[in-house]
Amino acid sequence: MNNVKYEGINFQPTKIVCIGRNYVEHIEELNNETPSEPVIFIKPNSAISDHIESNQDEEIHYEGEISFIIENNKISGIGFGLDLTKRSVQKVLKSKGLPWERAKAFNKSAVFSEFVRCGDDYKSYKMELFIDNQLKQLANYELMINKPEILVAEIQTFLTLEDGDIIMTGTPKGVGVINSGELFTAKIYKNEQIIIEKSWCVDSLYSEEK
Repeated sequence: MNNVKYEGINFQPTKIVCIGRNYVEHIEELNNETPSEPVIFIKPNSAISDHIESNQDEEIHYEGEISFIIENNKISGIGFGLDLTKRSVQKVLKSKGLPWERAKAFNKSAVFSEFVRCGDDYKSYKMELFIDNQLKQLANYELMINKPEILVAEIQTFLTLEDGDIIMTGTPKGVGVINSGELFTAKIYKNEQIIIEKSWCVDSLYSEEK
């Protein structure tokens, strides 16, 4: 089982519950329809990784997200997550009305920072994602269509949330292709104070073979 760190302790999520189409401008940039209820899909534990890989044969897109970790059936901690997506595969699946797993749930498709404890004052948190020191994405409570407390309640209508499970709350506008060698830097703020900062240098999927 793959781990994430929460307050320095290893947790093993049984699943990652992901929210799609939760930011208006991201919906518009991909020409999607605005949903009438939260769009929910799952990534397995095998998707978890601590580094970012590009793919020389297939484009992978980044989607930065405010992410929460669950304890005792409620949000306990906050972190940054990358929902990596095979966009061309997803487009084909969507056009055929098929599930997204091949595009969303592949190995190493969920990259996380460490998680830290948080309260229920969700309005005080925001996320920024920089690539090569340029701001690419910004997310906060106000921009979310479905707020964290609503998402937890909706998920629990049909899924049991185990301790250590993660909710990825959706990505804002600014998604794009991952390129080998890029520097990704994620920041989570509480009341404009940085509480999480994490950087990754993108590896090539086949770099070790050459």
